[in-house]
Amino acid sequence: MRVELLAALLLLAASSGEINYTASSVNVAEAGTPVKIRILRWSTEDETRPIVMALAAPPAQPSNASRDAATAAGRGRAGRGRGRGGPALAPLSPIDAFKAALGRAPTVGYIWTNDITGYSIKYAWHTALADGTERVVLVSDRRLGAYTSAWKPTTSAAETDYTFTLIELHVAPTGGLEGKTSLTQKVVVDGDVKSVVLDNYQAGTVTLTGKPAAASPRPTAHP
Repeated sequence: MRVELLAALLLLAASSGEINYTASSVNVAEAGTPVKIRILRWSTEDETRPIVMALAAPPAQPSNASRDAATAAGRGRAGRGRGRGGPALAPLSPIDAFKAALGRAPTVGYIWTNDITGYSIKYAWHTALADGTERVVLVSDRRLGAYTSAWKPTTSAAETDYTFTLIELHVAPTGGLEGKTSLTQKVVVDGDVKSVVLDNYQAGTVTLTGKPAAASPRPTAHP
């Protein structure tokens, strides 16, 4: 079924430095859902670094020493019937480490949909592309529509099992906006820009779209 969408975008750079976007959902079960994004500030390098590094790092492997210690502890328990020692904990996967890093990050903005509560933004980053398009990446530590069917894709794209949400927005110089999310796209690290992004953005399904409601300033980098 073809999805008809009426969407609007409002981009304001307030005197406080806040940035606001208003858009609507598309290609999901409840298309036309209003989405309001309020960025209080861009994340600093010190805040983004541990999040990016967590996802970029390969899964940690237990050392020979830790494996030997775990084996010895297991034998000790078998011989004594009980003991304080235990096997080494399994290392976190990159995705689990990424989620843990998000949980430690400060809130730098909010996303509101039709859900009762909003979504905290834990990662806010942007850069300018060669054609003047503003590339904005936002990450919340919660999944959009986790308890509703509103954000279920209406395309054939398979859903991810992420419990967080990455939104990548592309804002044209004229103000027009499109956005895609990690609801159906894998999250990876772009080593060239040192940021988490959507894998193969161009091949993904548009989830947010809009047009400028009025002329407004473009966002500037956080100092």
